[in-house]
This record gives sequence, structure tokens and C-alpha cells, in this order.
Amino acid sequence: MHQHFFIHKPYGYLSQFIYELKRKKKLLGELYNFPEGTMAIGRLDEDSEGLLLLTTDGMMSELVRSKKVEKEYYVQVDGVINQEAIEKLKNGVEIGINGKKYITRKCQASILECIPSLGDRGKKIRDERHGQTCWLTITISEGKFRQVRKMTAAVGFPTLRLVRVRVGNFFLNDLKAGEVKEVTDFSTITN
Repeated sequence: MHQHFFIHKPYGYLSQFIYELKRKKKLLGELYNFPEGTMAIGRLDEDSEGLLLLTTDGMMSELVRSKKVEKEYYVQVDGVINQEAIEKLKNGVEIGINGKKYITRKCQASILECIPSLGDRGKKIRDERHGQTCWLTITISEGKFRQVRKMTAAVGFPTLRLVRVRVGNFFLNDLKAGEVKEVTDFSTITN
């Protein structure tokens, strides 16, 4: 019987259980006693936070990583983004993937009118003396390496904080940083 989990991956943790290099890194296994064979579905880089799904079922991992499942992010960017940059994000921007140029697929993007209530990050980003920031919501159906960060940088607004708030039909909601919730079934992830 396979097991499935949600975790609110905190800032500073790798989305993996084993790290072979010499530098000490914080790993998901330090947050919960996951069963053997548990794997992260997709990744959030060390500096990113939010909803991460984990499973012992490799087939479920393939479904969740497919283009059928949307991933939504709240993104704090450097500066106050304009509508022109939002339209570029929506229509696809050129980013680099593995040393090659890549045009992102069309996506959903908009400015968040209120600062989201996400809790502390664990490491201060900066304060207002260094300029204004704003928050966006970006929803993509692909997941290239550091894609959202590369997208906002491509339109001139580097990402300062990135939090995944939704994967398919599953939401971060009020799950606290580091908190884990076991789920009985991921099959409802898509409509």
C-alpha cells in the first residue's frame, strides 16, 4: 500500500533525502519519519518554500509532474511590476535551460492586491530601504529548473521570495513551515 504526503517545505531545505556532497545541507527526512522509498514529486529549490507532495508511488509521481497538473506560486519580486511585464509572463518568455534558449508556455500571472499571509521565511529578505517589492501569483503547467525565478528575471523583476501554494487541486492553506500531512489519495489531483 503506497503512502502519500503534503509538506510545507521550509526555506533552506533541499527537496531530497540524500545529499552526497560534503557540505552539510538540511534534508526533508529531518522534518518527519517518512517510510522507506518516499520521494519528492518535483522539486522546490533550497531557497523556495511551500507545498511539496511526496509519495512512495512512482506512477503517481509521473502523473503529478505531467503538464496536466498546474502549479501555482506566490512570488515576491524586486520592484513594482507593471502590466506590460505581466503580459510578457502570460505569453511566454525566453529563459535558459541547460545552456539552451527556451520559450516558456503560456501561463496565468497577475499582481496580488494584498501581501499574502505566509508566515516568516526564516531568513530576512531585505527591508523597504532597498526599494519597493510586490507580490504576484504565477500558475504554470510545466516545471523547468528554477523556471519561475528565471521568468521574473527575464521581464526585469528578480524573485526575492517564492512560495508554491497549489499543486493541481491541493492547496498549501494553513499548513505551517515544516509541517507534514499524510494524504490517502492523490488521484483527485486533477479534475
